[in-house]
Amino acid sequence: MYLIISGTNRVDSNTIRVAQQYQVLLNKKQIDSKLLSLEGLNVLERNPDFIKVENEFLIPAQKFIFISPEYNGSIPGVLKCMFDISDVKKAWAGKKALLTGVSTGRAGNLRGMEDLTGILHYMRVIVHPDKLPISIVDKLFIGPNIVDKSTLTAINIQLDEFIDF
Repeated sequence: MYLIISGTNRVDSNTIRVAQQYQVLLNKKQIDSKLLSLEGLNVLERNPDFIKVENEFLIPAQKFIFISPEYNGSIPGVLKCMFDISDVKKAWAGKKALLTGVSTGRAGNLRGMEDLTGILHYMRVIVHPDKLPISIVDKLFIGPNIVDKSTLTAINIQLDEFIDF
């Protein structure tokens, strides 16, 4: 199973919109996926709600797609906290990940994706080399859909490579 993780807890974020677009594109490729939003998830301590998420989403997943916004040049703390309270061996080790960074600026969270790569490598996750920075994310949508053709092409190429990875 593929698990798309929207790496922020902000409500109505561009990150969740990009994550939903990835899920639509995977469905068109006949790839089964689930979407995990961190909105409302308490990741400050291991608790019954988190353990349920871990058992339902993280442990069964074999491939992860992280959509991570730029927070102060890195990843959101809520995403890091999720890693810190999870069972690394069961949830992450030996699995594969694809990274996409999003920002309203021009760098598309390049630095954050490098930080995230280091964290994932430490947890023994194999990271696909095609990390996609999506810049000016707030200008790419009309309604729920990304309409920028070059962005859609880049995402589709990235997904096709990850499916074969």
